[in-house]
Amino acid sequence: MPQQKDIVKIAIQMPGAYPQLIQLDQKKPLSAVIKEGRCAEDLYKGIQSSDSGVRCDSLKELANVSTDVTFAQEFISRDGHLLLVKIVEDANELVLCVCVCPCNVIMTHTLTGFMELMDHGIVSWENLSSVFIKKIASFVNAKLTDASIQQVSLDILESMVLSSHGLFLQVKQEVTMERLIAHLQVTNQQIQTKAMALLMALLQTAGDSDRQVLLQSASYFLMHFHQLPLVIAIQTSKHADILQTYWVIQDEMAHYLYVLQSVTLNHLEARMRTPMDCYSQEQRDTLHNLRQAAFENESENSLSNERRRSLCAKEFKKLGFSNNSNPGQDLVRTPPGLLALDTMFYFAARYPDAYSRFVLENSSREDKHECPFARSSIQLTLILCEILRIGEPPSETGSDYHPVFFSQDRLMEELFCVCIQLLNKTWKEMRATQEDFDKVMQVVREQITRTLSSKPTSLELFKNKVNALNYGEILKLRQTERLHQEETLAPPVLELKERLKPELLELIRQQRLNRLCQGTMFRKISSRRRQDKLWYCRLSPNHKMLHYGDAEEDTDNPTVETLQKKIPVADIKGLLTGKDCPHMKENKGKHNKEVLDSAFSITYDVEEASLNFIAPSRTDFCLWTDGLSVLLGREMSSESMRSELEILLSMEIKLRLLDLENVPIPDIAPVVPKPPSNYNFCYDFSQTEQ
Repeated sequence: MPQQKDIVKIAIQMPGAYPQLIQLDQKKPLSAVIKEGRCAEDLYKGIQSSDSGVRCDSLKELANVSTDVTFAQEFISRDGHLLLVKIVEDANELVLCVCVCPCNVIMTHTLTGFMELMDHGIVSWENLSSVFIKKIASFVNAKLTDASIQQVSLDILESMVLSSHGLFLQVKQEVTMERLIAHLQVTNQQIQTKAMALLMALLQTAGDSDRQVLLQSASYFLMHFHQLPLVIAIQTSKHADILQTYWVIQDEMAHYLYVLQSVTLNHLEARMRTPMDCYSQEQRDTLHNLRQAAFENESENSLSNERRRSLCAKEFKKLGFSNNSNPGQDLVRTPPGLLALDTMFYFAARYPDAYSRFVLENSSREDKHECPFARSSIQLTLILCEILRIGEPPSETGSDYHPVFFSQDRLMEELFCVCIQLLNKTWKEMRATQEDFDKVMQVVREQITRTLSSKPTSLELFKNKVNALNYGEILKLRQTERLHQEETLAPPVLELKERLKPELLELIRQQRLNRLCQGTMFRKISSRRRQDKLWYCRLSPNHKMLHYGDAEEDTDNPTVETLQKKIPVADIKGLLTGKDCPHMKENKGKHNKEVLDSAFSITYDVEEASLNFIAPSRTDFCLWTDGLSVLLGREMSSESMRSELEILLSMEIKLRLLDLENVPIPDIAPVVPKPPSNYNFCYDFSQTEQ
């Protein structure tokens, strides 16, 4: 029996053997190498058979086994790939129609096998002839080509583009952008994805000038991506199962959309990284046009130079520039550089009414409360650049794209126009001053980020959502997220809260009754609104009598015995508050809101009499109305009670969960193990452990 080295020598000397075997004998068993060589020889002969059935079966098998690198080397060493190239070059695209025929099947297997062989990198893409490239491009450009052939052809063209700049130029010349965009609008998701992959390859390989031309050619698709026939069919459908079946953005397509968005937005990087040139007449004119759009000065030309400079400085200050005499200095910092000037000028030209309203409204406020337009615009442009990741190269695995991008030709500028008005609205909601500028910008960043994360499909939808997310809503969301972070909203914790509530409510009830037993000094309000008379009211220790009577101001907690009047708690029928109180009805319209909010009365069944109170403070009002509600067997409802209950619950929960810090709490309780089949076990404590 010969050794393996002898077998290698014999294999090398055999007809049809090639030097690649020497390189592969240590990576793969020799028997497998010989087997792959025989398979390659058989398929090579089968592809050249005059029998169409044998040729089709051989090409089908080739498409399956070409993924193996050993087979690929064997087949390519026999110039098998050139045989496939010849089949493609000799094909008549008029025959390759959409109907099912052997020609379509043969061509599909041929292209699939060729693509698998080339993926191994054994043969350079640059060795392909221009005839072959034109033929593949014709399969893509033809309207009636079979879908399977188009799909593989798009795949081959993508690999060509990515392999070299020379092939990129040939493919760009042969493939019409009209047909490529048409492939993006079909209902076949595989063709959509492959067409998008080719478009991304063209955009990423192209230079700046070529990329701009390609983007302009694809602008129709960018503007109408959300109106693809497939999406329209889903949006008009009333069946949710159709949506799940037909329109699901696959990960690969999501990545290409992300790349397309990134490549398009990165065209703004040059402006973002270019500082303003104070010696550029064009840029200075843009600044002055921005000023003139906000402040119309018909007689400006008649002013002297000194007077004109003074007027300009004053108006630039109103616009919010920190450097009034030379506002261009505010735009020297990069980023956002000149991009901030572009967005401001776009807003002023596109929405002149909104721009004038913003500037004039803030010009009329006090200096410390005005929202500086220029400073806000520069910072907002920087925030949008960071959120949209302008200037960052697309990630190889990224898939986070914004659907709103595909509904606008100038997304950055339009987003700015919406968000600068949002900023002014948020500034007023926060009642901000110049010292609060950074806080306002943080809130605005959060409003934009949260709204974009909801994936709005149009600018109008984005505008509605971001304006609905006001400062109050942001505070609520922050509070909710903080509670979630502390796990106080986890289902087990919420259940624990519900169990603790009765005990804590009883604690608050006892505190309210104790407070009523201590009593409170009240003032009487006569018809002349004099408040010189005092009276005291307190609950008896056994909670059965309400004692009250006149008292002197220097009296400290009168005893029950000194209070001459009393009302049995059992006789109390109702508790009234605010404008429903009898003493508020008597002088209707004469009491201010503070008095109304502090008024309460109790009614008792002695000729429908009432005892009227004006609480000295809001806290006393809450304590007494809660305490009287407890005496009447009602639920406490004051805001003070709710606040105290929340504080007590929070403290109790934190104390009970102290030992579970950094331990995740499951949403569902763990399954309790089944009891043992018997309890015949015990532990003997009598024996001393060794």
